[in-house]
Amino acid sequence: MRCVLTLNGGSSSIRFAFYDPAQVASPLLAGKVDRIGLAGTSEAADHRGAVALLMERLAAEPLFADLMGVGHRVVHGMQHSNPELVTPALLAQLKAIRPFDPEHLPREIELIETVQRLHPRLPQVACFDTAFHRTMPSVATLLPIPRRYAAKGVRRYGFHGLSYTFLMAALNRCGDPAATNGRVILAHLGNGASLAAVLDGRSIDTSMGFTPTSGVMMGSRSGDLDPGVVGFLAQTEAMTPAAFERMVTHESGLLGLSETSSDIRDLLARESTDNRAAEAVASFCYQVKKTIGAYAAALGGVDTLVFAGGIGENAVAVRARICAGMGHLGIELDEARNARGIGVISSELGKVAVRVIHTDEESVIAAATFGVLRSSEAERA
Repeated sequence: MRCVLTLNGGSSSIRFAFYDPAQVASPLLAGKVDRIGLAGTSEAADHRGAVALLMERLAAEPLFADLMGVGHRVVHGMQHSNPELVTPALLAQLKAIRPFDPEHLPREIELIETVQRLHPRLPQVACFDTAFHRTMPSVATLLPIPRRYAAKGVRRYGFHGLSYTFLMAALNRCGDPAATNGRVILAHLGNGASLAAVLDGRSIDTSMGFTPTSGVMMGSRSGDLDPGVVGFLAQTEAMTPAAFERMVTHESGLLGLSETSSDIRDLLARESTDNRAAEAVASFCYQVKKTIGAYAAALGGVDTLVFAGGIGENAVAVRARICAGMGHLGIELDEARNARGIGVISSELGKVAVRVIHTDEESVIAAATFGVLRSSEAERA
């Protein structure tokens, strides 16, 4: 049996999984290296050390002997529309665009290069989170700044594409006609959160834009801000660009408003006694609700709304608050179904199918990696 390994690097973790090409719905083996770089809680000081330690341990697994290759989630792919075999040329391109995504790309490149150093003959595949949104029309990608910056690649790209790819495939599997011929709004709500508007199976807009910090507020990311905030803080607090980026990426969103936690579970638990927690939750729900309304306008209506991600899949109260008062769009939740949080949670009276789907980026990476590796083998044959 041949298999692939998927590596999905987060800010302080690396998720891994082995997959059988005949069955990517569930992994053969999966796990996570967590709390990377946190003093006293991890064996690895950084992602390079963590993946080296991980690969050493995985090499002892019987599955490793049958490994075809390794698939990676790469958050930013610029103009790349499909998964690609990692080559020196592709690595050089990724290094050149690090300024576009300094939060993710350096770590992802470290993972690729470390695997390459330890197992130089093992093929690797890059799966781009931006590729799903390459179908967006120019009206949704242009930024209203001087045109010369568009030539430098400054535009709206969109992210969470691997999750959205899975969700659209899941809609197809459950027989929802809107997946191929209809109007779908996808809400990937977690510590990182975004929404996408999909028309007849193609992304036409999404809330994250030039970077994954934009769009709706998130766990510790601000989402969209008035650009005047940059100048104001530079003048009044001498805030540098680096300090501003750190603030809007790591100190804002739910964490910034509540001043206590970026975790929606913590905030829901204390909102009755902590006004800051209550306002943080209310702001999050309000921003998501507004975006759903905007995308209904862009799509000319909505047939299916999907909740996914850690918050979207698990926070019953958040789903209820987001959908409350949206009957004019045909969105009506069934309280009992929403409480169960499985499958269709909309009321029979609602015109919009509201669904909860557990997203699975790793299975998308695995399927794409198999496809690229098989094509590469066929070309060499």
